[in-house]
Amino acid sequence: MGTLARWTRSFRAFKKEFSRSNSPSFPITPFRKAKFGIALGGGFARGLAHIGVLKVLEEEKVPIDFVAGTSVGSIIGAAYCSGMSTRELEEVARLVRFKDFARWTISRYGFASNDRMAGFLKKLLKCRTFEELRIPLAVAATDFVTGEGMVFRSGGLVDPVRASCAYPGMFLPVHFDGRQFVDGMLSYPVPAQPLRKMGADRVISVHLSANWVNLQGPRHIFDVIGQCFSIAQESMCDAWHAQTDVKIEPDVRGFSYDSFDRAAELIAAGETAARVMLPAIRKLLEPAVRELEKSVVGTNSPVTSSPAPAR
Repeated sequence: MGTLARWTRSFRAFKKEFSRSNSPSFPITPFRKAKFGIALGGGFARGLAHIGVLKVLEEEKVPIDFVAGTSVGSIIGAAYCSGMSTRELEEVARLVRFKDFARWTISRYGFASNDRMAGFLKKLLKCRTFEELRIPLAVAATDFVTGEGMVFRSGGLVDPVRASCAYPGMFLPVHFDGRQFVDGMLSYPVPAQPLRKMGADRVISVHLSANWVNLQGPRHIFDVIGQCFSIAQESMCDAWHAQTDVKIEPDVRGFSYDSFDRAAELIAAGETAARVMLPAIRKLLEPAVRELEKSVVGTNSPVTSSPAPAR
């Protein structure tokens, strides 16, 4: 009996040690909540459609942890991240006009200056720096001399937003920090890539796709410039498509670059486009089982990311 008891104890000890050696050496923790980012593209007055998109996401309680904006998307993004509600944004959109932030000028570098935008932004925004924002924001611009895409995430808000909106040919380049900057659409038409750098697990991109001319051709030089940008942007879509989980494209055909007087229609277009994509967005809100398995088991599945230069 003594021998049998010793064998029994030895077997139990071996079994316990074997189970311990084959169990995971890391703790199983609950999967963290996915971080959501929204990328707001450019498009002059057409960008008012972004307000409609944000309005629907708010109503559906879709979390927005990060925002990135290009051109008009940077204005809407900065205002929203500073604490403005979509209702407040709607009210401002119905009143704002091109003259509120642009001033026609005589220059070999452009037809207008957006220096009035500084005063406009100081009245609009509820804070002055990136660090004060309630939601982290990235603003995309382009170094006019080097062609380098720039992503601003710290310091003062006004100059980066002005730079992001400096549409070449129409607006003069914006000077600050010893450099000249122009519109972010040259480098980040839809700034999805910076959101991944900020830590977004899920990215919703809002693209304002529309031709600037009709079948009769351009009406003036602004149509020529705008159509050239539209063509260039389409050829650059692969970069931000690769970083996007859901793409929202408001129907902004028929709206000109300065259609600020049609704010209600543009906002409605954004709402309609966002509601169409709600089933896909809701899927993003479901528990990411695949991501959980990858974090626990440690698979070799690639994680796509395209880091952007940050200020």
